[in-house]
Amino acid sequence: MKSKVKITGLIVWLFLSVTAFAQPSVDALRCELLTNPLGIDKMNPRLSWQIQADARNVVQTAYHILVASSPEKLAQNVGDLWDSGKTESDNSIAVFFDGKALKSDTEVFWKVKVYTNKGESDWSASASWRVGLLYYKDWNRRWIGFDGYFDSDDKEAGYLSARYFRKEISITKEVQEATAYIMGLGLYELYIDGHKVGDQVLAPGLTDYTKNVKYNVFDITELLNGEKHTLGVILGNGRYYAIRQEKPYKVKNFGFPKMQMQIRITYTDGSRQTIHTDDTWKGTTNGPIISNNEYDGEIYDARKELKDWAKVGYDDATWKRAEYVQEPGGNYEAQINNNMKVMQDLKPVSITPKYGKYIIDYGQNFSGWVKMRVQGEQGTKVTLRFAESLNEDGTLFRDNLRAAKATDVYVLKGGGVEEWEPRFTYHGFRYVEIEGYPGEATVNKFIGRLVYDEMETVGAFTSSNALLNQIHTNAWWGIASNYKSIPVDCPQRNERQAWLGDRPGSAYGENFLFDNANFYSKWLEDIRLSQKEDGAIPDVAPAFWRYYSDNMTWPGTYLIVADMLYQQTGDVRVLEQHYPAMKKWMQYMQALYMDDEGIITKDSYGDWCAPPATIEEGRGKSADVKRPNPLISTAYYYHLLQVMARFSEYTGNSQDRVGFENRAAKMKKDFNKRFYNQASYYGKNTLTENLLAMYFGLVEEDEKEKLGHRIVEIIEKENNDHLSTGLVGTQWIMRTLTDIGRADLAYKLATNTTYPSWGYMLENGATTIWELWNGNTAHPRMNSQNHVMMLGDLLVWYYEHLAGIKSKDNAFRTIVMKPELINGLEHVDASHKSVYGIITSSWKRKKDTFEWDITIPVNANAQVYIPAKEIKSIREQGKPIVENKEIKVIGQENGRVLIELGSGTYRLLSTF
Repeated sequence: MKSKVKITGLIVWLFLSVTAFAQPSVDALRCELLTNPLGIDKMNPRLSWQIQADARNVVQTAYHILVASSPEKLAQNVGDLWDSGKTESDNSIAVFFDGKALKSDTEVFWKVKVYTNKGESDWSASASWRVGLLYYKDWNRRWIGFDGYFDSDDKEAGYLSARYFRKEISITKEVQEATAYIMGLGLYELYIDGHKVGDQVLAPGLTDYTKNVKYNVFDITELLNGEKHTLGVILGNGRYYAIRQEKPYKVKNFGFPKMQMQIRITYTDGSRQTIHTDDTWKGTTNGPIISNNEYDGEIYDARKELKDWAKVGYDDATWKRAEYVQEPGGNYEAQINNNMKVMQDLKPVSITPKYGKYIIDYGQNFSGWVKMRVQGEQGTKVTLRFAESLNEDGTLFRDNLRAAKATDVYVLKGGGVEEWEPRFTYHGFRYVEIEGYPGEATVNKFIGRLVYDEMETVGAFTSSNALLNQIHTNAWWGIASNYKSIPVDCPQRNERQAWLGDRPGSAYGENFLFDNANFYSKWLEDIRLSQKEDGAIPDVAPAFWRYYSDNMTWPGTYLIVADMLYQQTGDVRVLEQHYPAMKKWMQYMQALYMDDEGIITKDSYGDWCAPPATIEEGRGKSADVKRPNPLISTAYYYHLLQVMARFSEYTGNSQDRVGFENRAAKMKKDFNKRFYNQASYYGKNTLTENLLAMYFGLVEEDEKEKLGHRIVEIIEKENNDHLSTGLVGTQWIMRTLTDIGRADLAYKLATNTTYPSWGYMLENGATTIWELWNGNTAHPRMNSQNHVMMLGDLLVWYYEHLAGIKSKDNAFRTIVMKPELINGLEHVDASHKSVYGIITSSWKRKKDTFEWDITIPVNANAQVYIPAKEIKSIREQGKPIVENKEIKVIGQENGRVLIELGSGTYRLLSTF
């Protein structure tokens, strides 16, 4: 049986994928690259493919990969760079390139044929990637910029005007291929002959520029089709020129904006030319972008526009010669994670006149900016102020922005309709106040633009409970809003930092919604590079703020997110790359903070942002209260010892495993000796303390049932069916309750609408997730209305326990499908696009019947737990499963029948 193959793309380095459809005839093939294939700077990227087939139980048995230096050779089935030959293997998600050494600035072409137990495919369509600049020497020129202030800058206010650079070039031959490599810091926009190159915004990705600098790559062949051309670059500040500089002991400042770029051209006659940045470029700061600041916004004076500045013939006589400047210091690296872009446009749901101004409501809290159309007299100033909510009188509530001005200003040039949006800032908002707008404000003149890292939404979830569905929607908006090349905590106030403590459970849940593997792989590298020589890891990475407080819960996210990536994507290279740094940090924490009784004494934050007992008790009070707890730090260290024991095996460091396991066994005894109370609880008997002891396996086996009762008692009796966990406890609460047989209580927490709960946020107008459970009454100093940290493990619970989509082996090779049946929940319809392909689980219960539609991707299998009285009551496609040779019945347990399914689509019906 023949199969059809298509190239798609997925994660980490070069995780391209191929899809094969088993069917009698083969249709035309197509190439669908979902990740940017330009600028791969790894010598052995890994290749991946997805296989789809009409038949069931399809398993790959072998593959044949060809990698060639030209499409012509590939078309002739010549793999001059690598011909794997027919390789017996079922691996389809992580085959490392093992061919000839790759050279800088070359394009590589590949395709694959797969062999399965149901037949082989034809060759896939071809895909390609461009090898980036592999060596420092490849750049071979200098950085340019202006290292100093100009009259257009406001040093005291921290405002720096944008830097404009240009250079005219001549092309005397026919261009076969042209590639631009650019590092523009802090942010850049590249133009050729007045046209912006690419649709990315706020590029490149944020890093600690003394450690590493990301470069972007563009195919500009079609733009160099004449003799004369002009290269133009605008540089914004980003995080390079620090947003705030009044606390140099806290905030890193890297200097003034700068750039290095080269354009490599191959002509049709085979000759090559490279155009570099040098001091023949001209630059100015006297352009329309008066200031650009991530916290404060952008000021744009259209009267100062440099008309046709990036086109041939522009008079740049008044521009200064570009200066050679010091390089940033970090290694140059291709940016594998996608840049940000405008991902969605929103129209206002209302525009209301208010005190001579307009208040625009987009109906949704999100991050990005406004694209405005306006017409008026020259010099008219339009001011846009952003906020997440309104005061009672309908004016903007901005107290929770702290010192962020969150304001854009546009000065009209006059003479016709003008359209403008900022380049080098973004805001977190739902509402915008417009002041000074000439004429009538209408919805088509103020388009909200949602901006986040370009990535696919790979998860979907709906159920019979509308509240669950809306929480899922709110979570999507909150997660997307806080993807800003790093996982920022919030997009609106003067913070926007990648706090490690916000993400351990959240990142896991996010991966069910978004194809974020490249994003989080990049962040793990930010964390590794922020590590001090002695092993210390900061609370914020990249370490734009110098916060090295030494605690377990925040830096521990480093290990937990790496574990998530391995489990969800099968990317062992992530573990291999970070294992030494993780091991060093574990040793560092033990050496400095383990006391003589085996307890880790250092914890900086405790169960951060635990809810006040009542909504009134927290009214007007700041949540910025640290409650360090050695039980939490010790429990986390124990858990991470177990994680490291697994990592040691995965990464070929098995000699370390015994040491980790022995330390964990001793710590368990020390932990129980110090923190266990004979009344069957831990520490001070808080919900979080007991949850950690249960979920991490610290409680002795014969005490588990009692501890489970205590956890339930706290929630049901003391909390009146509500949670009382802060950031730490919420990471584990839903899974713990389900594991102890109380998924019904987890469901109660998920569907509460009274304080404290996710539903309470919705009842009080939230369209994302709040930073605080009492976000409507807490002091505004620390009260973001668009955070993800309080999601905890909620989304993990949605997909793994309500839908029944859980990876048993790494990367969903084996899927555990065991949805919880909870009174009041009548159906769930969910899907997740894993590295093997789409997994779907759509179930419906009616009285004593259970209907379940399931899709398993090729090369994967599922352990399916069907609610059923007996095996003979189960039917698939209308026929008893006992008569279906494609379905393997394993046995029965606890009112369910366990069957094993191979790939394919199934419709199951049972009575229970």
